[in-house]
Formats: sequence, C-alpha cells, structure tokens
Amino acid sequence: MHESQKPGFFYGYAIVTACFLIEACGIGAYVAFGVFFKPLLAEFGWSRATVSGATSLAYLMMGFLGVVAGSLNDRFGPRMVMAVSGVFCGCGYFLLSRLDSLWQLYLLYGLVVGIGLSSVDVIALTVTARWFVRRRGMMTGIIKVGTGVGQLVLPLLASIWIINSGWRHAFAYLGIVVMVFLIGSGLMLRRDPSLKGHVPDGRNNQAPGQTTLLEGGLSPSEAARTPQFWIYCIVNFLVMNCLLIIVLHIVPHASDIGLDAIKAASVVSAIGASSMVGRLLTGALVDRIGTGKVMVTCLMLLICSFLWLQVARDAWMLYLFAAIYGAGHGGFFTSISPTVARLFGISSHGVLLGIVLFSGNVGGAIGPVVAGLIFDVARSYQPVFWLMAALCATALVLTPFLKPAVRKG
Repeated sequence: MHESQKPGFFYGYAIVTACFLIEACGIGAYVAFGVFFKPLLAEFGWSRATVSGATSLAYLMMGFLGVVAGSLNDRFGPRMVMAVSGVFCGCGYFLLSRLDSLWQLYLLYGLVVGIGLSSVDVIALTVTARWFVRRRGMMTGIIKVGTGVGQLVLPLLASIWIINSGWRHAFAYLGIVVMVFLIGSGLMLRRDPSLKGHVPDGRNNQAPGQTTLLEGGLSPSEAARTPQFWIYCIVNFLVMNCLLIIVLHIVPHASDIGLDAIKAASVVSAIGASSMVGRLLTGALVDRIGTGKVMVTCLMLLICSFLWLQVARDAWMLYLFAAIYGAGHGGFFTSISPTVARLFGISSHGVLLGIVLFSGNVGGAIGPVVAGLIFDVARSYQPVFWLMAALCATALVLTPFLKPAVRKG
C-alpha cells in the first residue's frame, strides 16, 4: 500500500535531504577523528601507527558490514538499518570520552564506531540511486556535498570543543550530535519510489511495468563473473589507500611543518569545502559525459595534489593542496555509486556497491597504518606522498577497462 502524500510533492527531495544529513554527520564524524590524533598521542604516548591501527579497524568494519547493510537495504529497506547504525555510532563516540587504555580505543572506535558508520555510504547512495535515474549523478553529487559539509564543520567544531573543554568532552558532544542526526535522518528514508506512488525522478502515478526501471541489472553472482567488477574493486582499493591516509595524517603533517592546531584543522575543513565543489561538478558531469571521463579527471587531480605535497611547506601551499585534492577526492567518491549502476544495473545495487566500497575500505584500512609505519621509520611523510601518487597512477591505467557489463533499461 502506498503511503499518502500531498499531490505534486515528490518525496525524492526529502530523501536527498535525509541522505545529505546522513553523509554530513557520518563521514564528517569519521574525518573529525583526525583532530583527536595528537591529543591522544600526548595523553597516552602511543605511536602514530598504533592510533592509525584503530582507524583502520574502523574503516575495515565499515566496509565489511557495509556489504551486509547493502543486502539488508535491498531486502528490507533502510530505516531500521540506519536507526541501529545511529545508536552504535553515537554510543561509540560518547564512550570514547571515558577512554583510558589502548584496547578501549580499538573496541570503541575500531569496532563500535566502525559498525555504526558501516551503513552511511551504502544506504545513502543506494536509496538515492533507486529514487533517481536521469538525475542520478546530480542528486548523488548533492548528497555527497553533505560529506564535504561534515568535513568542513565537524573537524572545526571538534577542535573548538577540544580547546575549550578537552578531548573527552569533545568526544561526548560528537557522539550526541551523530546519534541524533543519523537516527532522525534515517527515519525519513524509504527504499524506493513505489512506496510513495512514484517512479524515479518525480513522475507520479506509477504505471504497470515501470518498476523495471528499478530492477534491471546483474545479480551479485553474475557481476562477480565479469572482469569489470574486479577491476573496479582494485581501483577502489588503490585510491582509498590514498584518501584515508590524507584523512588521518594531513592534520599531524600540517602540525609537523609548523601550523597551529586551528590552522591544521582548517586544512581538513578546506578539503571539505573544495570537495563540495568537486562533488557538485562531478554530479552534473556524470549525467552529461559519463562516469569514465569523470573518474580519469579526478585521478589526475589526486596525482597532481600528491606531487604538490612534496614541496608544500607553508600554510598557503597546504591550502592550495586542499583545493586541488578536495576536488579530486569529492569527485571520486561521488562517481562510485553511479559507476556501479552504469556497469551492473540497479537491481542488486546495494550489495554490489557494498562490495565495491568494502574493497576500498580494505585499502583504506591498510593505507593509514602503512603511512604511520613509514613515518615512524623515516620521520617524514615524503615517501608516503610518493607512494600515494604511484597508487593513483596505477588506478588511472586501469580505468579504460571499465566498460558497462549491462545496458541501461
């Protein structure tokens, strides 16, 4: 039975708003952990590789359970999944305010927060992909702007909370904010337009047979037999190595070269601001020129930004890095969900997107730890920056092989 609604109102716009807030709070909170990095090192004397290991565990859990979340969404819908995720994520951050040993960091952040964040990307992106077809790229870009907003706002808020109240209170405040917004936004979600009497993109009064717009594509087993699927997983593995290194290590690097705490955190915020522009442009371009050309452009921007980091020594140089990197970072993330839909269709989009994201999460789990180990040995991030440029160059070489495995429609 369709839920009642006001005539002429397309609920897809409420979906976009909810997904925007989910991305902002979930991913913004994950990125904000970078500003807790040095306070934790100062408090407990842990190494950078040790703290990085907790973030890697969280990211690995996000990817592994993202596959489960995608499958549950495909079968049962997103609301309950997001509510449970909000409870885990909020409680994990809140309980970090009581942190006093390393095992608690790995338990509360690596496992509890990791479980809570596992559904953020896969639910928001899959629900959006089901509600929009012709405007899928643009709407994906808009909700991924939420990631940029979160990355812009939450690290600065966390820095202010740390300065004014200490890192323990800052964790508690962050946990409350995340729980409220993830649960509240999740309750607004609906799996697909048929539950509101719509078809994708806002046309009312669904006609018989139009559900095929939502259900065409390969099954997970069929997709797994195509080379495109594994190539795309490898591309995400390589690129996410780099992106998560930046998320965790750019604030410590900025501090190492002389920026104060607020300026160092503002580099992350500048990345968030630039990524918002990149996400919007990417969303529009995906609908016009396709995901392949967009991905190539994003990878080239990332490579240039990592090369620039080799010589960046002043604040303005890091802000320029943030502008270039942020555009490539935001654009790449925005292209993932539309690329999965283009390559494999929409019927199993949730679980396929979850697997693709998981491959990236594995890379994202490895990258920060490797970067921390390299720094602990070399006392410099320069070898890390070269490694990131090489990984993205390898991904760039693989992109021409990503041809659609199915035809749209």
